[in-house]
Amino acid sequence: MNFLEICKQRCSVRSYTNQSVSAEDLDYLLEAARLAPSAVNFQPWIFIVVREEANRLKIQESYNREWFKSAPLYIVICGDHEQAWKRKSDGKDHCDIDIAIAVEHICLAATERKLGTCWVCNFDEKILREALALPAHIEPIAILPVGHPNPESLCQETAKVRKPLQEIIRWEKF
Repeated sequence: MNFLEICKQRCSVRSYTNQSVSAEDLDYLLEAARLAPSAVNFQPWIFIVVREEANRLKIQESYNREWFKSAPLYIVICGDHEQAWKRKSDGKDHCDIDIAIAVEHICLAATERKLGTCWVCNFDEKILREALALPAHIEPIAILPVGHPNPESLCQETAKVRKPLQEIIRWEKF
């Protein structure tokens, strides 16, 4: 698949088979995340892989949805605001931007490997923080359930609804 084909195939997967994710595939996704660019190359991220059933149950408490429970593993992506670059002119913290880039690297790498993911940001931060024993300066930013889509053809069957280019592009000025 070329890059645009991968982008077209990626979709938010909310149904997974019970097949586990191979160690090789997981390593591939984590390497894709590690290679993501970040502001001033500060890499203010931490990726917590959760596979064991007892720990998965704790993660599920933070986002109690039936579909979420079907994923065989979760990658919880956290940001370290003490390590993130801040823009000098206004102090803007780029941690969330850096995390978003890394998360999407994982999503696209998963698509290439015929795995499914779904950005989950609507979790109970306090429950998740306690489940992962996070220190105060580490923020849980996203949870990515990862697994084999059910059915395998789910993303091919999911229509992409996107605005046309002429609606979102401006040339030279707004």
